[in-house]
Amino acid sequence: MLDDIKKTLWATADKLRANMDAAEYKHLVLGLIFVKYISDTFAARRAELTTRLTNPEDEYFYGDADPADIEAELEDRDYYKEVNVFWVPEGARWESLRNAAKQPDIGKRIDDALTLIEAENPKLKGILDKRYARAQLPDGKLGELVDLVSTIGFGDDPAVARDVLGQVYEYFLGMFASAEGKRGGQFYTPASIVKTLVAILAPHEGKVYDPCCGSGGMFVQSEKFIEAHGGKLGDVSIYGQEANPTTWRLAAMNLAIRGIDYNLGREPADTFTRNQHPDLRADYILANPPFNISDWWHGSLEGDPRWEFGDPPHGNANYAWLQHMLHHLKPTGRAGIVLANGSMSSSQNNEGVIRAAMVDADVVEVMVALPGQLFFNTQIPACLWFLAKQKTRKGEVLFIDARKQGRMISRVQAELTDETIARIEAVVAAWRGEPGCEAYEDVKGFCRSVPLAEIAQHGHVLTPGRYVGAEEVEDDDEAFADKMQKLTEKLGEQMAKGAELDAVIRAKLGGLGYEF
Repeated sequence: MLDDIKKTLWATADKLRANMDAAEYKHLVLGLIFVKYISDTFAARRAELTTRLTNPEDEYFYGDADPADIEAELEDRDYYKEVNVFWVPEGARWESLRNAAKQPDIGKRIDDALTLIEAENPKLKGILDKRYARAQLPDGKLGELVDLVSTIGFGDDPAVARDVLGQVYEYFLGMFASAEGKRGGQFYTPASIVKTLVAILAPHEGKVYDPCCGSGGMFVQSEKFIEAHGGKLGDVSIYGQEANPTTWRLAAMNLAIRGIDYNLGREPADTFTRNQHPDLRADYILANPPFNISDWWHGSLEGDPRWEFGDPPHGNANYAWLQHMLHHLKPTGRAGIVLANGSMSSSQNNEGVIRAAMVDADVVEVMVALPGQLFFNTQIPACLWFLAKQKTRKGEVLFIDARKQGRMISRVQAELTDETIARIEAVVAAWRGEPGCEAYEDVKGFCRSVPLAEIAQHGHVLTPGRYVGAEEVEDDDEAFADKMQKLTEKLGEQMAKGAELDAVIRAKLGGLGYEF
């Protein structure tokens, strides 16, 4: 049912944008969803407090206070802070905005509400995008958008409302990435890739870091994983960094909407030249850095302590990202990184030397080749690198070839199904020898555990297809001669059909005066 609601909301919201560019419109919609969320959670907490303050059985009971005293007590911000709820001043509450939705100055009213909210909540300073008064929407459309967002937030249970709003927010992020094409995809990693990273890393508690966090999808999936495995929100500490100021704001809203505490650094900044968490050593790192970026180098990075395995080429950041993440891992930590396939085999400008050093140092744990067409914005095939400083299975690398495991979900995009992700997760867990797992076995064409010496013989190339072999094909017991006879007859039929079509095309073109 929620899927239908999300689709209906998106279809209506998309219709309202008229000719407005999706990249611009996105901030209007996601910003309003955020305001609706913090207003809803504030109202829910206020209603809960009203009940508790007047209940003699409750520890919050306020004696014989009259309604005016109760009303004054409800204005105590500490009641809201203690449960991680943002304080929303009266003029910024959703009801005020909804009541003014049809007013011509609704854009300015929303901007003023955002200013009030920021002033009351230091954590949101610089996060909220105040662009509603100058939004280039046709008359009345912004008010209609406010009315539409008013329908989100189902049920009185704050936890349910938070989850619904979170899912709507995430769904809209994905749809905007699809609508924007390349630019949108730069900061949105498709959910099935994030799920695969999280399933293999299995973050349970500790510090989780993403040095190019985009809109925060890795963190959201990590929290979902923890809750699904019996943990609770807050078992992990979230650290992120993002260079794009707009995306940095989206990430903060995406996390706040779910009540996830976070540290995204003091400001949006380049990870290499203005590292916001220099002393951080993380338990888990999950990242999807931009592929093959060529303009990342700066003279200040010469001799940087992060380049433990060799200086990364100035014209490609792939091996800078890998080494940055290793540098920020705890000795017992694990990292999962999405990179372009070229990173597994390139030998240009020192890349082969760095990769060999990493393999020989036994910090490469698992390599996964992914199907094509998983991303909104690029057809570049991608892979997953998993790194660990203290591997449970030393001296070997697990290779998984999942290139044939994709399922098309549209004409242009594929995904990894939950079944495929579960299969990959089970293989890695078995290979690591985790408790309760069956014994690991190589599967021809899908997975193989390879000793470092064999990888060295292959020039330290880490492409899974080179190691896992060809998939075994079931023999149908048909004699070769019979099979060839059938195939030859079929080919003859198709060639005859092709000749007929050639003659028709010639005749049609001839009739138009184009002989050949």
